[in-house]
Amino acid sequence: MQFSPTTDPIQAFATWMTEAKAQPTIREPTAMALATALPTGEVHNRVVLCKDWTGGQLTFFTNYLSRKGRDLDANAHAGAVFYWDPLFRQVKFCGPVTRTNRQVSIDYWDSRPRESQLSQYISRQSETAQSREELESAWQAADTKFSGRKIPCPEHWGGYQLQIRSVEFWQGLPNRLHDRFVFEKNLDHWTFRQLYP
Repeated sequence: MQFSPTTDPIQAFATWMTEAKAQPTIREPTAMALATALPTGEVHNRVVLCKDWTGGQLTFFTNYLSRKGRDLDANAHAGAVFYWDPLFRQVKFCGPVTRTNRQVSIDYWDSRPRESQLSQYISRQSETAQSREELESAWQAADTKFSGRKIPCPEHWGGYQLQIRSVEFWQGLPNRLHDRFVFEKNLDHWTFRQLYP
């Protein structure tokens, strides 16, 4: 792909994502490293799955009471990076983060496998668990409680949308003279720069 000032960066990302999904050796092409930071500057990083990348935003779902949820309550900005090997490509995003509306969260929750719903329903994400047995016991209790019934989406679980304000494409090259192209949102249009590797 040739990048230029006329390139639509969101469409370019969608193209790269399609190519990543076509690679049988890439197990989770939608996996992204999500970085959040406290106002004090302390940074936390983890990998989450991106569930949608349309409308100029990246959507992911999590427990709002988790470390990432608490970070975003305190500082509603994040960065995300996708890396696809063997394509030797990465894409970096930055921007403010907001919660999805409740119905979006419920609709995605309802699409998940029952076992995943149970795991998230009982999870006190980022808190200390006393043992593996404690987790399995809570899971079994929830499975019994909701036997034959729908598992409701917890109020403390749902989606976030990273509003894309900048996106950088990196294409690795054998001689390490890599290609880097950055797009930044300026009101209703994108600016474009090529960067040194």
